[in-house]
This record gives sequence, structure tokens and C-alpha cells, in this order.
Amino acid sequence: MGLFRTRTDAPTPLDGVDAVLADLDGVVYKGPDAIPHAVESLNRAKDGRAVGYITNNASRSDASVAAHLVELGLTVEPNDVVTSPQAAMRLLAGVVEPGALVLVVGGEGIVTELERHGYRVTRSADDGPDAVVQGFAPDLGWTQLAEAAFALNAGGFADEHGIPWIATNMDWTIPVARGIAPGNGTLVSAVHTAVGRFPLVAGKPETPIFEVARERFGAGHPLVVGDRLDTDILGANRAGMQSAVVLTGIDRAKQVLAADASMRPTYILGDLRELHLPYPAVERGRGGVRVGEARVRLDGRRVEVLAGDGVDLLRAACALIWESGTPIHALDVPARLTA
Repeated sequence: MGLFRTRTDAPTPLDGVDAVLADLDGVVYKGPDAIPHAVESLNRAKDGRAVGYITNNASRSDASVAAHLVELGLTVEPNDVVTSPQAAMRLLAGVVEPGALVLVVGGEGIVTELERHGYRVTRSADDGPDAVVQGFAPDLGWTQLAEAAFALNAGGFADEHGIPWIATNMDWTIPVARGIAPGNGTLVSAVHTAVGRFPLVAGKPETPIFEVARERFGAGHPLVVGDRLDTDILGANRAGMQSAVVLTGIDRAKQVLAADASMRPTYILGDLRELHLPYPAVERGRGGVRVGEARVRLDGRRVEVLAGDGVDLLRAACALIWESGTPIHALDVPARLTA
């Protein structure tokens, strides 16, 4: 995993990057409000590279997402937005032809993409749909979930060889203005319990949404920026892309320190201003690990903080813990590192 650099000229995370692929919830905004420093940092990142927005949220179309981002002050066109329903269309095309009837469990984002790709839309299992596409919508309830189950169990029993079922994403939670709420993964799980099988998944951390983004922006060296290790960072790693976790959303220091190898980012950022700042090298020696002015060392199974604070201290501690080969739960980690 590429978090640690030995170069001393301290490049920024954007050096050599031809496209930034930024998540939305927890990266650009939280609820209706922009996260501090996000808008100006992402607008600045457009100098010399593409900036795209890649979201698992299936409740809105690319045009409505772009309109919201413009209201926040970003320079965005609808084509700059890659949604999980767009990735779902790639999977759907592999199982049913355009013109097929698709049961929608979700909102505007799915309907827009189905119609754009020549599919017919229904909300009722009684219409005999050829496939089911399920995504998040804030007003989704039992009735819609039941229609999916009826369509997938059209023969009256769970059949793993029934009509295709595609989920836009499997996020267990979603950040909203009032806190953390159930996400699409929770709702998909309810249908899974009723039908006894799993859907194909289009969104992060699966690779279809990253493949759509790579092709859309012609990106050879993209950087994925996200706030969740289990979707943004895991997905970027699976897709062979560099990644930066920003500590403004779901995952914070505690989760980053405990990340297994599949979810470790290339960069750790306190906020998006740090996209444009030199990323300090990790220095290793007999005295432990140093990043900037931060120093940590391992004494047996005890992690000791010798100097520093802030994001550099987290970077140093991650280097130390990740390279130790010891799971974090087996280490004595000071509370200041996980606060």
C-alpha cells in the first residue's frame, strides 16, 4: 500500500494526478451545508486536471446533484457526476436488453438512468418485471421493499436463479444533518432476508462505479478522495487507484489506525486544503517513526507518543501500527491517538 514515501522533496497528493474523484457525503457536504474548505480546495484542484464527483447515493440524478454542488459554489456540470445508478446500468446491460421492464425500488436517480438507457419502469411486481434495481430514497418504506421481494420471489419461493437483482450500493449508514441514519445496505439486507439471495452491487466498494469514472474522465492516474474506509478507500484499492481519506465524515482517527491492509489509504488528510500542501515523508529509525514534528515508537506492545499532534501524529502512528504486524486491539494505544 502506498501511504509511505521516501522522497524528501515532499510532493503534494495532487502531483501526477490527472483526475480527482471525490465522494460527496462527508467530503463535500454534510446535510445541506458545505464542509469547511471543501469548495475552494476542489475548485482549485481543477487547475490542470479533471475533478469528478462519485457518489453511492442513488436518490438523485446527476443533474440534480450538479445543481446542488453549484449552489454550494463548485464549478460542476452534470457529466462531472458519476452516480451508483449509472454504474448499475453497466451491470443491467449485461443481464437484460434495453426495452426490458425494470422494477425500481428507489428514487429519481434510478428512474432517470433507466429511461436514459431505454428501459421501461414499473413500481409493481404484478407487472412481471424482468429485473429489479434497488437504491436509497429517503421516503422508502415497507411497501416498496415488499414489491421487490414479491418480484424476486415470483414463483412463491426463494429462487437464486430468479430475475436479476441489482443494488446501487451497500452502504450500511448514511450521514445526514441530524446524525448517522440507515443506508441502502440496511434496506437491501431486509429484502435479502425475505428472498434468500444477494444482489449484484454497482457502487463503492465494488469496481463498476470506479470503471465508469475512469472511462468518463479518461483517467490514467486518478486520486479517489473519500471519508469512508469500507467504501471509498477499499473500492479505490480494488480498482488500483490512489486514495486519500479525509477526516471530515464517517471515519476518524480510531478507524484509520485500525484499518486492515485492504482499506489503508495512500494519504491521510485533516481537510481538503491538504490536497495542495506538501505531504510529509515518513522517517524511520531506532527512535521509532517521525512525520514532520510528530514522533512515535513501539515499546513492546505499547505505543508511545514522543512529540507532535494533529494529522502528522496520526500519520506517524498509522505507519508505526500498520507496519508492526500486530493488530491494534493487541496494542496499548494512548487515548490521544484515537480521540
